[in-house]
Amino acid sequence: MRQSSISRKTKETDIQLSLELDGQGQVSAQTGVPFFDHMLEAFARHGLFNLNVQAQGDLEVDAHHTVEDVGIVLGQAFTEALGDKAGIRRFGDVLLPMDEALIIAAVDISNRGQLHWQVDLPIEFIGSFDTSLFKEFLIALASNAGLTLHVRSLAGENSHHIIEAAAKAVGRALADAVAIDPRRGGQVPSTKGLL
Repeated sequence: MRQSSISRKTKETDIQLSLELDGQGQVSAQTGVPFFDHMLEAFARHGLFNLNVQAQGDLEVDAHHTVEDVGIVLGQAFTEALGDKAGIRRFGDVLLPMDEALIIAAVDISNRGQLHWQVDLPIEFIGSFDTSLFKEFLIALASNAGLTLHVRSLAGENSHHIIEAAAKAVGRALADAVAIDPRRGGQVPSTKGLL
């Protein structure tokens, strides 16, 4: 089973997270940040990952530490669940519409963590959620999972639609990238022999 459970406690956050790559999209996300919980559910349900996230953070300051630290732990969980990455497809991409929003997400499980984000968000807050935090979440995820991740908006006027489409698109692209390709015969998908 390609799965992982990780706990991380700092002076700012306390996070318990479990991830199963070959799941059915069963999600429980309780971070204290309702919009972020909604995005975690969109990400995992459309990626068909089983995900359980319990997080307590210094929300009296703001949601930044909680959102970023969940990204760190989720990235670590992907790394642990993937192991030596033998047999995976490695690459995944998707063009995903949500109403007027249209998002491209492309991922390479390269072990060179980086986010390339070209997304315009028309408003700064959705309810109390600072929309810039979703980028921070993806930076932490990509850095800690060793992903080269591109997210680009081609269209969109509603920030909720744009961010939700991005969450779904990243989930779908990652689902393709982590999938086992039986034609690889268990080999690591790299000319170097390791990722």
